[in-house]
Amino acid sequence: MNTILVTGGAGYIGSHVVRQLAERGERVVVLDNLSTGFRESVIGAELVVGDTADRDLVDRLLKRHGIDTVMHFAAHTIVPESVSNPLKYYSNNTCATRNLLAACSTAGIGQFVFSSTAAVYGMPASGIADENTPTQPINPYGSSKLMSEWMLRDLAAATPMRHAILRYFNVAGCDPGGRIGQSTPNATLLIKVACEQAVGKRAQLSVFGTDYDTPDGTCIRDYIHVDDLAAAHLKSLDYLRAGGESTLLNCGYGHGYSVREVIDAVARVNGKPLNVSEQPRRAGDPPMLIARCDKLKSTLDWQPRHDDLDFIVATALAWERKLLNA
Repeated sequence: MNTILVTGGAGYIGSHVVRQLAERGERVVVLDNLSTGFRESVIGAELVVGDTADRDLVDRLLKRHGIDTVMHFAAHTIVPESVSNPLKYYSNNTCATRNLLAACSTAGIGQFVFSSTAAVYGMPASGIADENTPTQPINPYGSSKLMSEWMLRDLAAATPMRHAILRYFNVAGCDPGGRIGQSTPNATLLIKVACEQAVGKRAQLSVFGTDYDTPDGTCIRDYIHVDDLAAAHLKSLDYLRAGGESTLLNCGYGHGYSVREVIDAVARVNGKPLNVSEQPRRAGDPPMLIARCDKLKSTLDWQPRHDDLDFIVATALAWERKLLNA
C-alpha cells in the first residue's frame, strides 16, 4: 500500500483529513512541528515532529515510507499577524513550501493536494468568487498562499506531478464525534470566537462593522463544516489517483451567513444571548465573500453533508465545552 504524507496533520483541518484517511484504511504519516498543532489530534497515523523547511528530514520521510502523495496543510494562517509580521508568513508558507516541492520533485511524487485560501481573491467586487475570479490578495497571508499556488502550477507544468489546489472559504465546526476540534489559541475565526464567548472564555464578542451594504449591516461569509472540507480532500486524492488532470477548486457551500446570523445561531444553540460589542469596521474586510463551488461538485462528485449553520455551531460549541472541562 502506498503512503500519504500529510504536513500540518496535527492542526485543525489537517487532523480532520488524517482521521478520515485513517478511517478508510489509508497509510498516513504526519509531519508537524506542533507550533500550532497538537499531538493528541493525530488519530490513526504516525506522527513525525519536524518542519517542512528541513529538507533532509523531508527527503528521508519520502524515501523511507514510500510516499506517493503529499497533502500540504502546514502554514501560518492568522491574517492580522501576517500584516504585522509578513516575513514570518513568506518564510513558513512560501519558502517552506518551495522546499517541500523541491523534495517532492526529486522523489518523483505523483500527486500533491494543497491547502489554499479564498484570501487569494482579496475583495472581489461582486462578493462572489469562482475559480476564474482575478486573484488580488490584500494581505501577506493571501499573497504567501498565492505564491505557493504559482510554484505548484509551474512545477506541475514541468514535471509529471499532478495537483489539486483547494481554496477554502470560512472553515468552521468540529468532528461530530467530538474526538478532535479547533484548539488554536488566540483564534480569530468568528464561529470559534463566538463559541468561546458563549462558554465564558471571552468576556465579550466584538463585531467589526454594522454599516455594510448587506441586509443587516454586517459582513457575510460562506461557512463550510470542517468534515465536509476534509471529505473534499479525500475526493481530490481519489480524483488524482484515477488520472485526473491538475485542478483548482473553491471549497464552500455557495451561500453565506451574516455576522449577526452567526451570533443568533450560537445564542440559539447555547440557549442564551451573547455579550456583543459593536466596533468600527476593520480595514480589509470585504462586505461579502461567497464561493461558487459548482466546479468542486462536478469535478469530484462532492456533496456537502453538514450544510446547516446550527449543526456547524453545535459541533463547535461542543468542542469548546470539552476544552473547558479538560
